[in-house]
Amino acid sequence: MAALDIQGILDTLPHRYPFLLVDRIEEITDRTITGIKNVTINEPFFNGHFPGNPVMPGVLLIEAMAQVGGVFVLRQMEDRKAKVVFMAKVEEASFRRIVRPGDQLRIEVELLHGRPTRAKMKGVAKVGEDVAAEATIMCVLRDVSEGA
Repeated sequence: MAALDIQGILDTLPHRYPFLLVDRIEEITDRTITGIKNVTINEPFFNGHFPGNPVMPGVLLIEAMAQVGGVFVLRQMEDRKAKVVFMAKVEEASFRRIVRPGDQLRIEVELLHGRPTRAKMKGVAKVGEDVAAEATIMCVLRDVSEGA
């Protein structure tokens, strides 16, 4: 599948500013997806993490991986507007590189196992060729009508 611009992402995910952590999808295959997050000093979390030494929180790197994975899962569904993806479990998370304003995150997610109501994915967030973070993420799929 071809790339998705921000409008395609907004049409797929329920996330909005300030919690939308993916700017573009570069590629979707039958088992993988690659997304981009341009990290800017305007991100609200930099106000407190950390003043004078801005560092993107590691948990938000994991959230960015989950959002890219959510795009992967939802784009395969015809009724994606009626579904929402929730992160259910994170395993083997590791953080290897600090992410700062001006960095571009390349988020690569691979589907490991998928069922109609859940998916297990391996995510890697990179800055250039350097791995910033990686994790295995379990997500569950619910009907929007079930609520959060």
